Amino acid sequence: MWTQLWLDLMEGIGRGLVMAIAILAVLCPNQLEPAKPFLSGVSAQQGQEEVGADLLSRDARQVRQWIRDTHDNQQSAFLVIDKRAARLYVFDEDARLRGSTSVLLGAARGDDTVPGIGQRPVAEVRPEERTTPAGRFLAERGHDSRGEDVVWVDYDAGVSIHRVLTTNPAEHRLARLASPDIADKRISYGCINVPVAFYEAQIRPVFERQRALVYVLPERKPIQQVFAMASSAAR
Repeated sequence: MWTQLWLDLMEGIGRGLVMAIAILAVLCPNQLEPAKPFLSGVSAQQGQEEVGADLLSRDARQVRQWIRDTHDNQQSAFLVIDKRAARLYVFDEDARLRGSTSVLLGAARGDDTVPGIGQRPVAEVRPEERTTPAGRFLAERGHDSRGEDVVWVDYDAGVSIHRVLTTNPAEHRLARLASPDIADKRISYGCINVPVAFYEAQIRPVFERQRALVYVLPERKPIQQVFAMASSAAR
């Protein structure tokens, strides 16, 4: 008799646990999923397999291939910023894609920096001068006027890669980052704004102990002109 009571009790407990798990699965489905690796932007890495490379634009693919063929990245990780697509790509030393994210860029379109703009107060920078310059930059970590750590792309011009700024709610920068409309990405004075999590997981490690190259693709000039790709191919 006691044996049967014990079996009935255990069976009841078992049914109760099953029901509790089922209810939990409905109310909190994410709590029962297995742990997943942190995904930066839209791509992750599984071993040596490249994931998300199909998201590269034609210009980004061409520049990546030129870097891979010429070893222009000097055997170091590097960044490519596609202004037309408003995306930033992180590549390892072998030019394999490691991460990608939407970015905010200079409000004005153009590939050149106004001479001396880095020495002028921000309030004196005219709307048509707020460009993100195109080119090949040897970037490094540093600090801005607020004391925040940033990656200086062009220190003299005051252009850096930094965490997205939310100090002015009227600019809606977080919403702009999430927007699928490329036009929404043009808001800054020239700096490249990236999501905070992506900056911490992908940008900082690249520049933690060394400088690294940042390739900013042009939106008006031919990429062969900006990166001297034609002359390299001829050699």
